[in-house]
This record gives sequence, structure tokens and C-alpha cells, in this order.
Amino acid sequence: MLAPSASFPLSFCPTGMVPQKVDTPNVPITPEEIAEQVTLAAQIGITSVHLHARKDDGSPESRRGRFEKTIELIKNSNPELVICVTTSGRTNPEFEKRAEVLDISDELKPDMASLTPSSMNFAKSASVNSPDTVKKLAERMLDRGIKPEFEIFDTGMLNYSKYLIEKGYAKPPFVFNMLLGGIATAQANLIELGLMIERLPENSVWLGAGIGDSQLPVNVLSLAVGGGIRVGLEDNIYLDTNRKILATNLELIQRIVSLASMMGKSVMPPKEFRDSYLK
Repeated sequence: MLAPSASFPLSFCPTGMVPQKVDTPNVPITPEEIAEQVTLAAQIGITSVHLHARKDDGSPESRRGRFEKTIELIKNSNPELVICVTTSGRTNPEFEKRAEVLDISDELKPDMASLTPSSMNFAKSASVNSPDTVKKLAERMLDRGIKPEFEIFDTGMLNYSKYLIEKGYAKPPFVFNMLLGGIATAQANLIELGLMIERLPENSVWLGAGIGDSQLPVNVLSLAVGGGIRVGLEDNIYLDTNRKILATNLELIQRIVSLASMMGKSVMPPKEFRDSYLK
């Protein structure tokens, strides 16, 4: 694992594929809405943005056109930001649909893409990631020069990530996003997070994310033990654990930046992340 520093990478996940306007009016759906919130978030301080695309009705979109429009708008205002796109299997288990975003033209090509190493269950759906599909996605990322962001929900996924690395499907340094608190995956506590950190391969950087009520506890744990942070409405739409106050993306980011400042830490600039982890 790479040594921690006073600056930490902060990944902003503004929309995901689950929250709808009926759940919270604060979730951005269109490319314009997403890009506007990314611009405002960048003014507070973020390192990267983890992008999903939506159709006009709010349902998940995997076709590249919607991603290209969103990326173009973001780059017009914030060309330095690190762009990470999803290849989620939550609605599309098929390789062809999931890989389309990886073939975006060079000018708008994402810097990173999510790679979930194995299948898992959410509360009401499954993310299906067959070994063959995972390997094909990793190969496409390698061919296109797109850094995989390993999405880790339990230690088994971490083990399979290390297998992929040993087989040459990814090059160092490695980026891991630890997502804790799911109903069928690793829980949001220091023991389980610590076990995952201890098992990371050498030359890795990691970020901590919590699902739902686990978002703030995992973010704080991550800051305390030298990790990065993923935060945004994709993972949690509430500001409080009683689920009474709907959050905005900017409130979630500002809360983390303020907590980090009290701990003597600051958000890693995109250029520092590029120089350290994307070469």
C-alpha cells in the first residue's frame, strides 16, 4: 500500500443508477445537471468524478452518447478533473453493453473505469459479473489505456482483483474503492475495513465508501486511517441517520472537506492524483 499523506483523493459520485427525482429532487439526471453539480463540487474540492449516465426518464443508460455529452460538459469547465466511468453489471450483465463506454473517442476518453471483480447482491437486485466478462472488461481497459478502479465489496473481490493483477490484466499503481455497508457484503466497521486494507497488493491507493447510513462512518474511518474518500448521492441521499433530511451533493462534499480540515488533511488535487496513480 502506498504511504498515506496529508492530502487524500476524494471521488465524487453524483448520481449512480438508483436514486430518482421522486426519491430526492437533488439527484442530477441529465448531462447538464450532472456537469453543473460537478463544477460546483470542484469549487469546494474534489479529485475525481465517478460517472453514471441516465436516460430522460431517469433509468440507467449504458450507451456512450450520454456519457460523451456529460464528459464534454465537465471537461469544458473542469478539464483537470479525473474522469471515472461505470461499467456496472447491475442492469447490464452483457459485456458489449458495459464496454461501450470504454470506446469513447480519445478526446473524451475517460481516465478510469469501475471494475467489479465478482457478482454480488444488493437489497433488491444483483450485480452480475462473470469471470469471463470481468476479464474482457479489464482487457479492454488495458488496451485503451484506461485505469481500472477496482470496486471492492468484500475480501473475495479483493482476492480476485489480485488474481487479475497477477495475470497481467492491470498495471501498477492500483486503485481500489472499498464499498462497505451493503446487506450482503462487508459491513461498515474498522475490523472489516482493516482486513481489506491489510490485504491490498503493494503499490495501491484506496478510497472508502459507505452505502446508505454507512456513508459518513466509513468516510470518517477512511480519513482516520489514511485512505481516500468516495461521497455523493449515488451512495446515500440523506444528511442524517434518521433519514429525515435530504442531502445535496454539495452538502455531503462540504461536510467531508470540513472534517478533513479539522484533521489537518486536504483534498488531493487532480494533477497530483494523475502524476501519482494514472501513469
